[in-house]
Amino acid sequence: MRIDAMKRAVIDALEDVKAKDIVAFNVTKMTTLCDWVVIASGDSNRQTKALAVNVRNKLKEAGAEVIGIEGEAVGEWILVDLGKVIVHIMQPTIRAHYNLEELWAPPPRTRRRASGAATAEPTA
Repeated sequence: MRIDAMKRAVIDALEDVKAKDIVAFNVTKMTTLCDWVVIASGDSNRQTKALAVNVRNKLKEAGAEVIGIEGEAVGEWILVDLGKVIVHIMQPTIRAHYNLEELWAPPPRTRRRASGAATAEPTA
């Protein structure tokens, strides 16, 4: 399965079960572990478990290999390993605490002012 199709299938599966705040980061320049990290929130243990099950089922149906799922027993933070795509499904308090977006987001670009001082610019 092509990586762009896999990422799209993950996002569709998360949207099917009403995941919130879905973000995807291309991490190919940051790590060799995977190409994409997808992070989403679910409001309860039941919803996070349902999100993980739906991702697993939809991706298997599409022909992707699901390498593993961790955290299903508790349901506060579930990781679905699809090889090239890693999916983190978290409850909002856990997500805020660990703040994975800060870890995986690309750093802001800097540009030099005429004075020589660097200023940060958000990336688009």
